[in-house]
Amino acid sequence: MEKIGFIGMGNMAQALAAGFINAGAIDKKNVYAFAPHQDKLQKNAEKIGFTPVRSLLALPQICDTIIMACKPYQIEGVLKELYSALEGKALISIAAGWDFAKYKTALQTNTRVQFIMPNTPAMVGEGVLLFEETNSLEPQERQDIMKLFASVGLVQELPSSLMGIGGTVTGCGPAFVDLFIEAYGDAAVKYGLKREDAYRLISQMVLGSAKLQLATGTHPGVLKDNVCSPAGTTIRGVTALEEQGFRNACIKSVTAIMEK
Repeated sequence: MEKIGFIGMGNMAQALAAGFINAGAIDKKNVYAFAPHQDKLQKNAEKIGFTPVRSLLALPQICDTIIMACKPYQIEGVLKELYSALEGKALISIAAGWDFAKYKTALQTNTRVQFIMPNTPAMVGEGVLLFEETNSLEPQERQDIMKLFASVGLVQELPSSLMGIGGTVTGCGPAFVDLFIEAYGDAAVKYGLKREDAYRLISQMVLGSAKLQLATGTHPGVLKDNVCSPAGTTIRGVTALEEQGFRNACIKSVTAIMEK
């Protein structure tokens, strides 16, 4: 895996490319990308540090490891164009819905495949990278890919049957957390805090609370109870959240995705 090439350079690809380079996991001179909008690709290349290429077919000529990062609906067309060029290559896909089984019906048998579901916090080294257990990478190759992705967050292997729910809570979850931060920011502004101060304080609170749970492994309910003094302010706030169906709303947000 000396050189990697991205097909597509949207938000997720930018997060990964920037994360890999900033973490020092791969030298920027070994990161390449193709996207149809060349002007935008060039601007991202200047910002992140990768090398842009002018044609899709040029990418597998340069790189043995290809990261499929375009929109899911574009993949069939890309695979038709690159069918022969992907022979003997490692294809790492981060496109939702394109798991190992789906790729193997559209590729030559000697194209090695790994499906990964990342999330945008990878840009700051705090991502979640879900690896589908079923894959056709060579053992050492897979270890190298896992090490690369571990440079931008937590790597977790899941069976194919659980990639959907895993990707829902980790991939969609940042939007839910951002909504939470914005809502509590509005509440803080209502009572006098400057908006930039409110967002900074609340985001740090979310980060710290998450790190505390990860570091201790303590059940979230216990951590919540530790903050709730008898007849105190926090339990009154928790009660108000429960009256509004906070936890039920969280569960329903996932159900809406999984049962669409």
